[in-house]
Amino acid sequence: MENEKKLESFVLVHNIAKRHNVGTLARSATAFGVSEMILVGRRDFNAFGSHGSTSHVRFRHFHSLADAQTFLKERDCDICGVEITENAVAVNEHPFKRSTAFLLGNEGTGLSAKECEICDFFVYIPQYGCGTASLNVTVAASIVLHQFGVWAGFSERTREGNKFIVAERPFKQAKKNYCMESSESVAEERRLKRENLSNGFFEDAGKEESPSNLLDTLFDD
Repeated sequence: MENEKKLESFVLVHNIAKRHNVGTLARSATAFGVSEMILVGRRDFNAFGSHGSTSHVRFRHFHSLADAQTFLKERDCDICGVEITENAVAVNEHPFKRSTAFLLGNEGTGLSAKECEICDFFVYIPQYGCGTASLNVTVAASIVLHQFGVWAGFSERTREGNKFIVAERPFKQAKKNYCMESSESVAEERRLKRENLSNGFFEDAGKEESPSNLLDTLFDD
């Protein structure tokens, strides 16, 4: 394994169905050293279950999977689909080569054909009991992110008592859980919101939010 460059992991969120899972994913992301969570589609999200961890991981937004793929490839980052496919490798075999973004499937239907197209390889999580066909998406994320951290040699956090020490919050959290690139237009946001009203995995922005507030960001540098 070549470690000349800093290895990073990312979580790519595109088609998660249950609203509260995004917040729980953020909690796992901070626990296992994820650099950024990448949201594709809707920008607003539900931080339920994050226990404040959204202030410890950066969020980035893209309108399409293709845009997210371009961003990751520019950073020499593989995209790993977490799915039981014909050519999937057990995650504990650590089939990683470089920085990796993990794309997890929808809770009910798994990865779509469009999502599979942008993946460089696939991993699955071996199961040893017979009582369930699959894992909750946030549980699956925790396992694969932990396995990547082991392979990448991430440094373990310091413990105190029976807990790990939580760092000072590096990012200022805005009023709303909202991810927005300042260069993008309000008109594009309105179009995206209309197209995605039927999606339930992000919480709709509150009625009190006006278009003039759409440039609010989740983090201030």
